[in-house]
Amino acid sequence: MLDRLSSKLENIFKKLRGRGVLSENDIDAALKEVRLALLEADVHFKVVKDFLAAVRQKAVGQEVRESLTPGQQVVKIVWEELRRLMGEDLSGGKPLHLSANPPTVVMLVGLQGSGKTTTAAKLAHRFKQEGRRVLFAAADPRRPAAVDQLVALGRQIGVETQTLPADDAVGVCREAVARARDRHDDLVILDTAGRLHVDEPLMAELKRIKAEVSPHEVLLVADAMTGQDAVQMAERFHREIGLTGIVLTKLDGDARGGAVLSVRAVTGVPVKFIGVGEKPEALEPFHPDRMASRILGMGDVLSLIERAEEVFSKEQAEATAQKWQTAGFSFEDFRDQLRKMRKMGSMESLIGMLPGAGRLMQNVPARGLPDQELTRIEAIINSMTGQERTRPDLIDGSRRKRIARGSGTTVQEVNRLLKQFLQIRKLMKTLSRSQGRSGLANLLKSL
Repeated sequence: MLDRLSSKLENIFKKLRGRGVLSENDIDAALKEVRLALLEADVHFKVVKDFLAAVRQKAVGQEVRESLTPGQQVVKIVWEELRRLMGEDLSGGKPLHLSANPPTVVMLVGLQGSGKTTTAAKLAHRFKQEGRRVLFAAADPRRPAAVDQLVALGRQIGVETQTLPADDAVGVCREAVARARDRHDDLVILDTAGRLHVDEPLMAELKRIKAEVSPHEVLLVADAMTGQDAVQMAERFHREIGLTGIVLTKLDGDARGGAVLSVRAVTGVPVKFIGVGEKPEALEPFHPDRMASRILGMGDVLSLIERAEEVFSKEQAEATAQKWQTAGFSFEDFRDQLRKMRKMGSMESLIGMLPGAGRLMQNVPARGLPDQELTRIEAIINSMTGQERTRPDLIDGSRRKRIARGSGTTVQEVNRLLKQFLQIRKLMKTLSRSQGRSGLANLLKSL
C-alpha cells in the first residue's frame, strides 16, 4: 500500500535527519522533492500546493531553527500536515454509529467495479461480529449476476437479502427497510446500481432511493487505484446526492496515494473505511494519523495489534503457551497459527505496518515473499501424516522424500522447515521456563 510514495518520502527525509542545522535552502530543496513525489503519486495539484505552503510556513519557524534535531522536527510537521489533510480521526474508531431508532440505513453508491457489493459484505461482517442483525437490499437489478453475488455473499456471513420487487431498485430498498423494521434489525445495507461512468439516469435513481428511505449514511465506494479520477467522481456524487462518507477500496494493491491524500481535502467528505483485501474481515476504519505514519515509513503498530486481537484470544494464547512449556507444540498447532495469521491479512500488508517496512521489503527476493513462503510451509505440513505432524522425530529420509513430492517442494526445503521448527520449539520452551506461562502468553499475543 502506497509503497512507492512511502519509499520516496523516507529517502527525502533521511537526508534531513542527518543534518545538524537546516537552512531555508535545505528545506526548499527537500520540499521540491516532496512536491515531485506527491504529484507522481497522483495527488491533486491544488492539494499539493496548499500542503507544501503549510509545511514550509511551519518548517522555517523559530521552533525548527532552535530544535536539537531540526530534521526530525520537519518530519513531525509533515506528519501533522498529512494528518490534517486527510481529516480528523473519527471518534472511538467507530465511523458508523447506529441510529437510536433502528434500523440504521446505509446506502452504498459508486461506479461499477469499485467494490460496492464486496464492501456491503465487509460492512455486514463487521457489524455481525458486534452481535448486530443486518439485512441486505439488492438494489442493482441491471448488472448481470449482481443480485446473485450479494445473495451468495450474504449466505457466507449469515445475512439475508431482500431481492423483491425485482427490477425496481426503489421498491427493493423500501421493502428492505420495512422488513428490517418489522424484524428489529439493527442495520440495512443498500447495494445500489453502478455504471461504467457517472450518468443522469444513475443519479436520478439514486436520488429517488434517497428520497424514499432517507438513509442515515450515504457512502461512496471508490477504487483507490484510480487516483484523481476517484476524487473527481467523489465531487460529482457529493454534489448530486450528498455523501456522508467515503470507502476507499483496493488499498492492498498498487495504490499510488493520490485518492487517499486528495479526496478529503477536495470534497470535504471524510474517508470512513479502507478496503485492504477481498476477505470479509479486510475492512478497516480509516485513521488519518495512522495513515500518515504509514506513508512516512513509521509503521502502524496500533492497527497491527487490533488485527491480532481479533484473531488471537487470551485463552488461545494461554493454551499455546502451555503447549510450548511442555514441548507439546506440534506441526498441527503450527499450521493452526499460520492460518490465524492469514486471517489478519496478507503478510505484506502486516509487514507494511511495521516501522521501516519499505526498506525491509526491498531486501526480500521475489521468490521469498512472505505469503509465498507461508504457502510452501503449509503445503509441506499438509503432506505429512497426522502422526508425523504430532511426532516430527518420526520423519526419516524416505518420509522426507514423500513429503517433498506431495508438497511440490524439495527435500532441502523439508529439511530446513524441520530444523527451524525444532529450533523454535526449543527456544520457546526455554523462554517459557524463564518467563512463566502468563509471560509467554503475553509474548505470543503481542507477536
